[in-house]
Amino acid sequence: MSEFQLVMPKMGESIAEATIIRWTKNEGDSIAVDETVLEIATDKVDSEVPSPKAGKLIKRLFNEGDVVPVNAPIAIIALEGSASASAPVVAAAPVAVKQVVQQVEESMAQVQGSVAPAGGNRFYSPLVLNIAKAENVSMAQLETIPGTGAEGRVTKRDILSFVQNKGNVSAPSTSVSMPVEQAISTPAPSAKPAVSTNVPPRPPVSVSGGDEIIEMDRMRKLIADHMVMSKHTSPHVTSFVEADVTNMVMWRDKAKKVYEKREGEKITFTPMFIECVAKAIKDFPMINVSVDGNNIIKRKNINIGMAAALPSGNLIVPVIKGADGMNLLGLTKSVNDLANRARANKLAPDDIQGGTFTLTNVGGFGNVMGTPIINQPQVAIMATGSIKKKPAVLETPMGDVIAIRHMMFLSLSYDHRVVDGSLGGSFLKRVSDYMEQWDVNREI
Repeated sequence: MSEFQLVMPKMGESIAEATIIRWTKNEGDSIAVDETVLEIATDKVDSEVPSPKAGKLIKRLFNEGDVVPVNAPIAIIALEGSASASAPVVAAAPVAVKQVVQQVEESMAQVQGSVAPAGGNRFYSPLVLNIAKAENVSMAQLETIPGTGAEGRVTKRDILSFVQNKGNVSAPSTSVSMPVEQAISTPAPSAKPAVSTNVPPRPPVSVSGGDEIIEMDRMRKLIADHMVMSKHTSPHVTSFVEADVTNMVMWRDKAKKVYEKREGEKITFTPMFIECVAKAIKDFPMINVSVDGNNIIKRKNINIGMAAALPSGNLIVPVIKGADGMNLLGLTKSVNDLANRARANKLAPDDIQGGTFTLTNVGGFGNVMGTPIINQPQVAIMATGSIKKKPAVLETPMGDVIAIRHMMFLSLSYDHRVVDGSLGGSFLKRVSDYMEQWDVNREI
Protein backbone atom coordinates (compact mmCIF):
# COMPACT_ATOMS: atom_id res chain seq x y z
CA MET A 1 0.00 0.00 0.00
CA SER A 2 1.49 3.32 -1.11
CA GLU A 3 0.22 6.70 0.03
CA PHE A 4 1.19 10.29 -0.58
CA GLN A 5 0.67 13.24 1.76
CA LEU A 6 -0.34 16.45 0.03
CA VAL A 7 0.95 19.35 2.12
CA MET A 8 0.07 23.04 2.31
CA PRO A 9 2.58 24.71 -0.04
CA LYS A 10 4.75 27.62 1.05
CA MET A 11 3.33 30.56 -0.86
CA GLY A 12 6.01 33.14 -0.12
CA GLU A 13 8.71 34.07 2.36
CA SER A 14 6.31 35.93 4.68
CA ILE A 15 3.40 33.48 4.39
CA ALA A 16 3.06 31.15 7.40
CA GLU A 17 -0.46 29.85 6.84
CA ALA A 18 -3.29 29.72 4.33
CA THR A 19 -7.06 29.28 4.42
CA ILE A 20 -8.79 26.48 2.53
CA ILE A 21 -11.57 28.17 0.58
CA ARG A 22 -12.80 25.25 -1.57
CA TRP A 23 -12.12 21.56 -2.12
CA THR A 24 -12.40 20.68 -5.80
CA LYS A 25 -12.08 16.94 -5.05
CA ASN A 26 -14.11 14.79 -2.70
CA GLU A 27 -12.92 11.73 -0.81
CA GLY A 28 -12.93 8.81 -3.23
CA ASP A 29 -12.35 10.95 -6.33
CA SER A 30 -9.56 10.09 -8.75
CA ILE A 31 -6.83 12.68 -9.24
CA ALA A 32 -4.57 13.09 -12.26
CA VAL A 33 -1.05 14.49 -12.15
CA ASP A 34 -1.11 18.30 -11.74
CA GLU A 35 -4.89 18.29 -11.30
CA THR A 36 -6.24 20.84 -8.82
CA VAL A 37 -7.30 19.32 -5.49
CA LEU A 38 -8.26 22.46 -3.57
CA GLU A 39 -8.18 26.24 -3.64
CA ILE A 40 -6.47 28.22 -0.89
CA ALA A 41 -6.20 31.87 0.09
CA THR A 42 -3.52 33.82 1.91
CA ASP A 43 -3.58 37.46 2.94
CA LYS A 44 -1.89 38.13 -0.42
CA VAL A 45 -3.57 36.11 -3.14
CA ASP A 46 -5.77 33.10 -3.94
CA SER A 47 -4.14 30.01 -5.46
CA GLU A 48 -4.89 26.46 -6.59
CA VAL A 49 -3.07 23.46 -5.12
CA PRO A 50 -2.44 20.67 -7.65
CA SER A 51 -1.39 17.13 -6.87
CA PRO A 52 2.10 16.18 -8.10
CA LYS A 53 1.04 12.52 -8.23
CA ALA A 54 -1.89 10.57 -9.67
CA GLY A 55 -4.14 8.51 -7.42
CA LYS A 56 -7.31 8.61 -5.35
CA LEU A 57 -8.16 11.08 -2.57
CA ILE A 58 -8.82 8.93 0.49
CA LYS A 59 -8.79 11.53 3.26
CA ARG A 60 -9.26 15.30 3.57
CA LEU A 61 -7.62 16.40 6.80
CA PHE A 62 -9.19 19.86 6.95
CA ASN A 63 -12.52 21.46 6.10
CA GLU A 64 -13.27 24.52 4.00
CA GLY A 65 -12.57 27.66 6.00
CA ASP A 66 -9.83 26.07 8.12
CA VAL A 67 -6.53 27.93 8.51
CA VAL A 68 -3.59 25.58 7.93
CA PRO A 69 0.14 26.21 8.47
CA VAL A 70 2.47 25.79 5.53
CA ASN A 71 4.07 22.37 5.08
CA ALA A 72 1.32 20.70 7.13
CA PRO A 73 -0.39 17.66 5.51
CA ILE A 74 -3.82 18.55 4.18
CA ALA A 75 -4.84 15.38 2.34
CA ILE A 76 -3.88 11.75 1.87
CA ILE A 77 -3.76 10.33 -1.66
CA ALA A 78 -3.54 6.63 -2.44
CA LEU A 79 -1.16 6.42 -5.36
CA GLU A 80 -2.35 5.00 -8.65
CA GLY A 81 -1.94 1.23 -8.85
CA SER A 82 -1.59 0.72 -5.09
CA ALA A 83 -3.91 -1.36 -2.94
CA SER A 84 -5.34 1.74 -1.31
CA ALA A 85 -6.47 3.17 -4.62
CA SER A 86 -9.14 0.49 -4.98
CA ALA A 87 -10.07 0.21 -1.30
CA PRO A 88 -13.20 1.85 0.13
CA VAL A 89 -12.69 5.27 1.62
CA VAL A 90 -13.91 4.17 5.06
CA ALA A 91 -11.17 1.54 5.28
CA ALA A 92 -8.33 3.85 4.36
CA ALA A 93 -5.24 3.24 6.49
CA PRO A 94 -6.37 4.36 9.97
CA VAL A 95 -2.85 4.09 11.37
CA ALA A 96 -1.36 6.28 8.62
CA VAL A 97 -4.14 8.83 9.02
CA LYS A 98 -3.53 8.95 12.77
CA GLN A 99 0.14 9.68 12.16
CA VAL A 100 -0.69 12.44 9.71
CA VAL A 101 -3.18 14.00 12.12
CA GLN A 102 -0.48 14.00 14.77
CA GLN A 103 1.85 15.81 12.34
CA VAL A 104 -0.87 18.36 11.66
CA GLU A 105 -1.38 19.00 15.36
CA GLU A 106 2.36 19.48 15.81
CA SER A 107 2.44 21.93 12.88
CA MET A 108 -0.50 23.86 14.30
CA ALA A 109 1.29 24.02 17.65
CA GLN A 110 4.30 25.51 15.90
CA VAL A 111 2.15 28.16 14.28
CA GLN A 112 0.55 28.97 17.62
CA GLY A 113 4.04 29.21 19.03
CA SER A 114 5.07 31.84 16.47
CA VAL A 115 3.94 34.81 18.51
CA ALA A 116 3.07 38.36 17.59
CA PRO A 117 3.50 41.32 19.97
CA ALA A 118 0.40 42.86 21.50
CA GLY A 119 -0.23 46.03 23.43
CA GLY A 120 0.49 44.56 26.86
CA ASN A 121 3.07 42.20 28.31
CA ARG A 122 1.57 39.05 26.74
CA PHE A 123 2.15 37.72 23.28
CA TYR A 124 -0.45 36.34 20.89
CA SER A 125 -0.16 34.28 17.74
CA PRO A 126 -1.35 35.83 14.44
CA LEU A 127 -4.17 33.27 14.38
CA VAL A 128 -5.45 34.37 17.78
CA LEU A 129 -5.22 38.05 16.82
CA ASN A 130 -7.14 37.44 13.61
CA ILE A 131 -9.91 35.59 15.47
CA ALA A 132 -10.05 38.40 18.04
CA LYS A 133 -10.32 40.96 15.28
CA ALA A 134 -13.12 39.07 13.53
CA GLU A 135 -15.05 38.64 16.79
CA ASN A 136 -14.49 42.26 17.99
CA VAL A 137 -12.51 41.15 21.04
CA SER A 138 -10.53 44.09 22.39
CA MET A 139 -6.98 43.88 23.71
CA ALA A 140 -8.32 44.55 27.21
CA GLN A 141 -10.51 41.46 26.90
CA LEU A 142 -7.65 39.40 25.46
CA GLU A 143 -5.59 40.21 28.54
CA THR A 144 -8.24 38.57 30.74
CA ILE A 145 -8.31 35.23 28.90
CA PRO A 146 -6.46 32.45 30.77
CA GLY A 147 -3.99 30.80 28.40
CA THR A 148 -3.53 27.04 28.28
CA GLY A 149 -0.64 27.10 25.82
CA ALA A 150 3.09 27.16 26.46
CA GLU A 151 4.08 29.81 29.01
CA GLY A 152 0.41 30.68 29.50
CA ARG A 153 -0.17 31.79 25.90
CA VAL A 154 -3.70 32.03 24.57
CA THR A 155 -4.48 29.28 22.04
CA LYS A 156 -7.15 29.07 19.38
CA ARG A 157 -9.25 26.90 21.68
CA ASP A 158 -8.94 29.46 24.51
CA ILE A 159 -10.19 32.40 22.47
CA LEU A 160 -12.98 30.43 20.79
CA SER A 161 -14.16 29.34 24.24
CA PHE A 162 -14.04 32.96 25.37
CA VAL A 163 -16.07 34.10 22.36
CA GLN A 164 -18.77 31.55 23.10
CA ASN A 165 -19.06 32.87 26.68
CA LYS A 166 -18.27 36.46 25.82
CA GLY A 167 -21.45 37.83 27.29
CA ASN A 168 -20.52 36.53 30.74
CA VAL A 169 -17.03 38.04 30.83
CA SER A 170 -16.19 41.69 31.35
CA ALA A 171 -12.75 43.24 31.18
CA PRO A 172 -11.54 45.27 34.17
CA SER A 173 -11.87 49.00 33.70
CA THR A 174 -8.21 49.59 34.53
CA SER A 175 -6.98 47.70 31.46
CA VAL A 176 -5.60 49.55 28.47
CA SER A 177 -8.18 49.70 25.71
CA MET A 178 -6.66 48.97 22.30
CA PRO A 179 -8.36 47.46 19.26
CA VAL A 180 -6.91 44.25 17.86
CA GLU A 181 -6.43 45.93 14.46
CA GLN A 182 -3.98 48.32 16.11
CA ALA A 183 -2.30 45.57 18.11
CA ILE A 184 -1.46 43.63 14.96
CA SER A 185 0.55 46.55 13.57
CA THR A 186 1.91 47.85 16.90
CA PRO A 187 5.61 47.18 17.63
CA ALA A 188 6.71 45.44 20.81
CA PRO A 189 6.30 47.64 23.88
CA SER A 190 9.28 49.61 25.12
CA ALA A 191 10.10 50.56 28.68
CA LYS A 192 7.73 53.53 28.47
CA PRO A 193 4.37 53.11 30.22
CA ALA A 194 1.39 52.20 28.08
CA VAL A 195 -0.87 55.04 27.04
CA SER A 196 -4.62 54.63 26.77
CA THR A 197 -5.85 54.84 23.18
CA ASN A 198 -9.33 56.21 22.57
CA VAL A 199 -10.84 54.89 19.36
CA PRO A 200 -14.07 56.58 18.22
CA PRO A 201 -17.01 54.18 17.90
CA ARG A 202 -18.28 53.31 14.47
CA PRO A 203 -21.20 55.50 13.41
CA PRO A 204 -24.55 53.73 13.38
CA VAL A 205 -25.89 52.80 9.95
CA SER A 206 -29.63 52.82 9.37
CA VAL A 207 -31.14 50.34 6.90
CA SER A 208 -34.47 50.96 5.20
CA GLY A 209 -36.78 48.38 3.68
CA GLY A 210 -35.47 48.74 0.12
CA ASP A 211 -31.76 48.58 0.97
CA GLU A 212 -29.64 45.58 0.06
CA ILE A 213 -26.99 44.30 2.48
CA ILE A 214 -23.95 42.85 0.68
CA GLU A 215 -21.28 41.10 2.72
CA MET A 216 -17.72 41.98 1.74
CA ASP A 217 -15.77 39.16 0.14
CA ARG A 218 -12.44 38.13 1.63
CA MET A 219 -10.33 40.31 -0.66
CA ARG A 220 -12.47 43.40 -0.08
CA LYS A 221 -12.10 42.93 3.69
CA LEU A 222 -8.32 42.75 3.30
CA ILE A 223 -8.28 45.87 1.13
CA ALA A 224 -10.47 47.76 3.62
CA ASP A 225 -8.24 46.82 6.56
CA HIS A 226 -5.09 47.71 4.61
CA MET A 227 -6.41 51.13 3.57
CA VAL A 228 -7.55 52.06 7.08
CA MET A 229 -4.23 50.88 8.49
CA SER A 230 -2.33 52.99 5.96
CA LYS A 231 -4.24 56.14 6.88
CA HIS A 232 -3.63 55.47 10.58
CA THR A 233 0.06 54.82 9.96
CA SER A 234 1.14 57.60 7.58
CA PRO A 235 0.27 61.30 7.48
CA HIS A 236 -0.63 61.61 3.80
CA VAL A 237 0.32 64.61 1.66
CA THR A 238 -0.43 64.82 -2.08
CA SER A 239 1.37 66.95 -4.68
CA PHE A 240 0.29 67.52 -8.30
CA VAL A 241 2.05 68.23 -11.60
CA GLU A 242 0.63 68.61 -15.11
CA ALA A 243 2.85 66.96 -17.71
CA ASP A 244 2.96 67.45 -21.47
CA VAL A 245 3.07 63.84 -22.74
CA THR A 246 2.67 64.67 -26.44
CA ASN A 247 5.97 62.97 -27.32
CA MET A 248 4.88 59.79 -25.57
CA VAL A 249 1.54 59.76 -27.37
CA MET A 250 3.16 60.35 -30.75
CA TRP A 251 5.78 57.65 -30.18
CA ARG A 252 3.22 55.07 -29.05
CA ASP A 253 0.92 55.82 -32.01
CA LYS A 254 3.85 55.14 -34.29
CA ALA A 255 5.21 52.06 -32.49
CA LYS A 256 2.11 50.17 -31.30
CA LYS A 257 1.19 48.54 -34.64
CA VAL A 258 4.78 47.53 -35.36
CA TYR A 259 5.19 46.14 -31.85
CA GLU A 260 1.91 44.23 -31.90
CA LYS A 261 2.73 42.67 -35.27
CA ARG A 262 6.20 41.67 -34.11
CA GLU A 263 5.48 40.53 -30.53
CA GLY A 264 1.82 39.51 -30.73
CA GLU A 265 0.80 41.77 -27.86
CA LYS A 266 -0.04 45.43 -27.27
CA ILE A 267 2.13 48.11 -25.77
CA THR A 268 0.38 50.43 -23.32
CA PHE A 269 1.47 53.61 -21.57
CA THR A 270 2.08 51.73 -18.31
CA PRO A 271 5.60 50.41 -19.09
CA MET A 272 6.51 53.84 -20.42
CA PHE A 273 5.36 55.44 -17.17
CA ILE A 274 7.22 52.83 -15.12
CA GLU A 275 10.46 53.53 -16.99
CA CYS A 276 10.17 57.24 -16.14
CA VAL A 277 9.36 56.50 -12.50
CA ALA A 278 12.33 54.12 -12.16
CA LYS A 279 14.69 56.76 -13.57
CA ALA A 280 13.35 59.38 -11.14
CA ILE A 281 13.72 57.00 -8.18
CA LYS A 282 17.41 56.57 -9.04
CA ASP A 283 17.71 60.36 -8.95
CA PHE A 284 15.82 60.58 -5.63
CA PRO A 285 16.53 57.30 -3.77
CA MET A 286 15.01 58.53 -0.50
CA ILE A 287 11.56 58.13 -2.06
CA ASN A 288 12.32 54.39 -2.21
CA VAL A 289 12.30 53.76 1.54
CA SER A 290 10.25 52.26 4.36
CA VAL A 291 9.83 53.28 7.99
CA ASP A 292 10.56 50.89 10.87
CA GLY A 293 9.95 52.70 14.14
CA ASN A 294 12.58 55.45 14.27
CA ASN A 295 14.63 53.87 11.49
CA ILE A 296 14.47 54.52 7.76
CA ILE A 297 15.13 51.50 5.55
CA LYS A 298 16.64 52.63 2.26
CA ARG A 299 15.74 50.01 -0.35
CA LYS A 300 18.46 48.74 -2.64
CA ASN A 301 16.07 47.34 -5.25
CA ILE A 302 13.52 49.35 -7.21
CA ASN A 303 10.43 47.16 -7.33
CA ILE A 304 7.45 49.01 -8.77
CA GLY A 305 3.93 47.79 -8.12
CA MET A 306 1.20 48.55 -10.63
CA ALA A 307 -2.34 48.65 -9.31
CA ALA A 308 -4.64 46.47 -11.44
CA ALA A 309 -8.43 46.31 -11.29
CA LEU A 310 -9.89 42.81 -11.25
CA PRO A 311 -13.14 41.72 -12.95
CA SER A 312 -14.65 41.36 -9.46
CA GLY A 313 -14.11 45.08 -8.86
CA ASN A 314 -11.34 44.47 -6.33
CA LEU A 315 -7.81 45.76 -6.65
CA ILE A 316 -4.48 43.93 -6.66
CA VAL A 317 -0.93 45.23 -7.03
CA PRO A 318 1.50 42.90 -8.86
CA VAL A 319 5.13 43.98 -8.62
CA ILE A 320 7.78 44.40 -11.32
CA LYS A 321 11.02 43.42 -9.59
CA GLY A 322 14.18 45.27 -10.56
CA ALA A 323 12.33 47.70 -12.81
CA ASP A 324 15.37 49.98 -13.14
CA GLY A 325 17.35 47.16 -14.74
CA MET A 326 14.86 46.49 -17.53
CA ASN A 327 14.63 48.10 -20.92
CA LEU A 328 11.27 49.14 -22.36
CA LEU A 329 10.78 45.77 -24.05
CA GLY A 330 11.33 43.93 -20.79
CA LEU A 331 9.00 46.26 -18.91
CA THR A 332 6.29 45.79 -21.53
CA LYS A 333 6.57 42.01 -21.36
CA SER A 334 6.42 42.08 -17.55
CA VAL A 335 3.46 44.48 -17.44
CA ASN A 336 1.42 42.44 -19.93
CA ASP A 337 2.24 39.15 -18.23
CA LEU A 338 1.30 40.38 -14.75
CA ALA A 339 -1.86 42.11 -15.99
CA ASN A 340 -3.06 39.01 -17.85
CA ARG A 341 -2.40 36.70 -14.90
CA ALA A 342 -4.07 39.15 -12.51
CA ARG A 343 -7.26 39.15 -14.59
CA ALA A 344 -7.16 35.33 -14.77
CA ASN A 345 -6.52 35.01 -11.01
CA LYS A 346 -3.23 33.24 -11.74
CA LEU A 347 -0.84 35.43 -9.75
CA ALA A 348 1.52 33.75 -7.32
CA PRO A 349 2.08 35.29 -3.86
CA ASP A 350 5.63 36.31 -4.82
CA ASP A 351 4.18 38.34 -7.71
CA ILE A 352 2.60 40.81 -5.27
CA GLN A 353 5.34 41.01 -2.65
CA GLY A 354 8.43 43.14 -2.27
CA GLY A 355 7.15 46.36 -3.83
CA THR A 356 9.01 49.56 -2.93
CA PHE A 357 6.89 52.07 -4.88
CA THR A 358 3.44 51.89 -6.46
CA LEU A 359 1.95 53.34 -9.65
CA THR A 360 -1.80 53.50 -10.19
CA ASN A 361 -3.60 54.69 -13.32
CA VAL A 362 -6.81 56.50 -12.44
CA GLY A 363 -6.93 57.77 -16.02
CA GLY A 364 -8.08 54.36 -17.13
CA PHE A 365 -11.47 55.21 -15.61
CA GLY A 366 -11.62 58.66 -17.21
CA ASN A 367 -10.42 60.52 -14.10
CA VAL A 368 -8.09 63.47 -14.57
CA MET A 369 -6.39 63.06 -11.18
CA GLY A 370 -6.60 61.24 -7.86
CA THR A 371 -5.22 61.19 -4.32
CA PRO A 372 -4.17 57.55 -3.85
CA ILE A 373 -3.54 55.91 -0.46
CA ILE A 374 -0.01 54.71 0.23
CA ASN A 375 0.57 50.98 -0.09
CA GLN A 376 2.27 50.19 3.23
CA PRO A 377 5.08 49.73 4.09
CA GLN A 378 6.04 51.97 1.17
CA VAL A 379 6.14 55.75 1.60
CA ALA A 380 4.85 56.97 -1.77
CA ILE A 381 2.38 56.17 -4.54
CA MET A 382 1.89 57.98 -7.84
CA ALA A 383 -1.32 58.24 -9.84
CA THR A 384 -1.53 59.06 -13.55
CA GLY A 385 -4.66 60.77 -14.84
CA SER A 386 -6.33 60.59 -18.22
CA ILE A 387 -4.53 62.15 -21.19
CA LYS A 388 -6.48 65.11 -22.59
CA LYS A 389 -5.88 67.38 -25.56
CA LYS A 390 -5.54 70.99 -24.38
CA PRO A 391 -4.32 74.32 -25.73
CA ALA A 392 -0.92 75.04 -24.20
CA VAL A 393 1.66 77.81 -24.48
CA LEU A 394 4.93 76.70 -26.09
CA GLU A 395 8.14 78.69 -26.03
CA THR A 396 9.91 78.81 -29.42
CA PRO A 397 12.88 80.79 -30.78
CA MET A 398 10.32 82.89 -32.65
CA GLY A 399 8.29 83.61 -29.52
CA ASP A 400 5.46 81.97 -27.59
CA VAL A 401 2.75 80.10 -29.48
CA ILE A 402 -0.43 78.30 -28.52
CA ALA A 403 -0.65 74.67 -29.66
CA ILE A 404 -2.81 71.62 -29.02
CA ARG A 405 -0.91 69.29 -26.71
CA HIS A 406 -1.59 66.02 -24.89
CA MET A 407 -1.63 66.87 -21.19
CA MET A 408 -1.86 64.62 -18.13
CA PHE A 409 -1.97 65.25 -14.36
CA LEU A 410 0.38 63.33 -12.10
CA SER A 411 -0.34 63.12 -8.36
CA LEU A 412 1.99 61.79 -5.68
CA SER A 413 0.80 60.84 -2.20
CA TYR A 414 3.66 60.48 0.26
CA ASP A 415 4.36 59.78 3.92
CA HIS A 416 5.10 63.13 5.52
CA ARG A 417 6.98 61.45 8.36
CA VAL A 418 9.97 60.91 6.09
CA VAL A 419 9.13 62.61 2.77
CA ASP A 420 8.89 66.40 2.92
CA GLY A 421 7.32 68.60 0.29
CA SER A 422 10.71 69.39 -1.22
CA LEU A 423 11.57 65.75 -1.86
CA GLY A 424 8.05 64.74 -2.89
CA GLY A 425 7.59 67.71 -5.19
CA SER A 426 11.05 67.43 -6.75
CA PHE A 427 10.61 63.71 -7.41
CA LEU A 428 7.22 64.23 -9.06
CA LYS A 429 8.60 67.03 -11.23
CA ARG A 430 11.48 64.78 -12.29
CA VAL A 431 9.04 62.08 -13.41
CA SER A 432 7.21 64.75 -15.42
CA ASP A 433 10.49 65.89 -16.98
CA TYR A 434 11.35 62.36 -18.14
CA MET A 435 7.89 62.02 -19.68
CA GLU A 436 8.13 65.32 -21.51
CA GLN A 437 11.63 64.49 -22.78
CA TRP A 438 10.55 61.18 -24.30
CA ASP A 439 12.50 60.49 -27.52
CA VAL A 440 9.99 60.20 -30.36
CA ASN A 441 12.63 58.46 -32.52
CA ARG A 442 13.60 55.69 -30.09
CA GLU A 443 13.19 52.04 -31.07
CA ILE A 444 11.85 49.17 -29.03
